[in-house]
Amino acid sequence: MIPKFTTQTDLIDGHAVHYARGGDGPPVLLLHGFPQTHAMWHAIAPALARHYTVIAPDLRGYGASGKPDDPAAYSFRGMAEGPRALMAALGFESFHLIGHDRGGRTAHRLALDTPDPVRSLTLMDIVPTHLLLADLTRKVAQAYYHWFFLAQPHPMPETMIAHDPDAYFEGCLMGWGAADTSDFHPDALSAYRGAWRQPDTIRGMCADYRAALSHDFDLDAADLGRRLTMPALVMYGADGVMGRAYDVPATWDDRLSDARPCPIPGGHFFPDTHPRETAAALLDFLRPQDA
Repeated sequence: MIPKFTTQTDLIDGHAVHYARGGDGPPVLLLHGFPQTHAMWHAIAPALARHYTVIAPDLRGYGASGKPDDPAAYSFRGMAEGPRALMAALGFESFHLIGHDRGGRTAHRLALDTPDPVRSLTLMDIVPTHLLLADLTRKVAQAYYHWFFLAQPHPMPETMIAHDPDAYFEGCLMGWGAADTSDFHPDALSAYRGAWRQPDTIRGMCADYRAALSHDFDLDAADLGRRLTMPALVMYGADGVMGRAYDVPATWDDRLSDARPCPIPGGHFFPDTHPRETAAALLDFLRPQDA
């Protein structure tokens, strides 16, 4: 649904990776978040594509990408394998990396594990996974209860969500600040609904959150103290839960050595609700690096 973009599905290291591609220029990799698909970039990707080759995959477990049975495949390390291998298969030796929500956490892990190809890193509306879990506050626990609900053993959350997936996932879209359904493009909302109504997608999203509380917490604990040196942009919704609960840029001070803060109007889903401001901030960050 991204104008003038093509979509296809490639088999990468035995896993299906569905992605959209458009534009021409230095490569940019866009990673979406929960509970969405690559369609979240529908208004941002075309603006970037005027200057860049834009690749926007569905994350593992989401949209039309593969949904393996192995629980470890849904760690952020596992979820980073597909996009990283996809970029290599497309012939891109380096790229700008942008991720929102789960895509941001996947992007951070990708940059930690393989920093060399990452020319720049943009993280949207997240604080470090280990920090969020190790120092959980009452306010964040109430707003982000889904981390712990989705991580419950199969099939409890899958069964409950399947009774009315639209009600559950639209509640997530509305619940993290400054949005209602009218703030989302109808075609994007249709794409999200079409994906999250599928039982395998519900299972994949739950597997993502189960991995976060086990594999990812341990992986991040082992990397405490590591600082990434590539240019970084820390974006956050000025009216969202994260922006109210944390000094979001400060949470990255000991993990990113060259980061700039960037508040955007709106809540957690500011790429959907404020795409012009988001695209403008991204281009302001990216284009000087490619001058």
